[in-house]
Amino acid sequence: MPAVNSQPRRARSGNQRDEAARLAVLHAADDLLVEHGFARLTIEAIARQAGVAKQTIYRWWPSKVEILLDTLIEDSEKRFPVPAKDGIRDYFRGYARFVTRDPAGKVLLALIAEAQHSPETAKSLHDRYLGPRRELERELLARGIESGEVSTALDLDAALDAVIGPIVYRALTGANVPRALVDAFFDGVLKP
Repeated sequence: MPAVNSQPRRARSGNQRDEAARLAVLHAADDLLVEHGFARLTIEAIARQAGVAKQTIYRWWPSKVEILLDTLIEDSEKRFPVPAKDGIRDYFRGYARFVTRDPAGKVLLALIAEAQHSPETAKSLHDRYLGPRRELERELLARGIESGEVSTALDLDAALDAVIGPIVYRALTGANVPRALVDAFFDGVLKP
């Protein structure tokens, strides 16, 4: 008669392992992008750094762009959420810090740059990140209009473009985005 194992059976931890692998892939992609840039970022390098098989990555993501979008979405929600109430000026100051100092901001800039050459990247970036975030930013400005913090002179999209556009341009070109510049955009475009 075989010996019976007296230890209780451990529950399978497949979901936990999957989540750990997913997070390892996202962190590896983020780190490698910052270290080596978009062009040198490969699925093979991500798999190696994350300690997972390439097949694991391809099971969950069709491309490095989709991995980076998942990284960007998660990191933005954690480190740079659109506020649910006041704080419009602080939001734009935070936006400038995000695109110039935060690794997730570097992911955003890399995806914007890649979108110039790839219609598929442009569509994914817009559908998964820029569009949903823009909706939250519109709501933020609409609340600012209701409270009198924001002028009604521009429609919401034009106002967002007038402030965010120069910030992204400066970040894409490697220029500094000083707080005083963000305040000038805010005061010149959004203040009543």
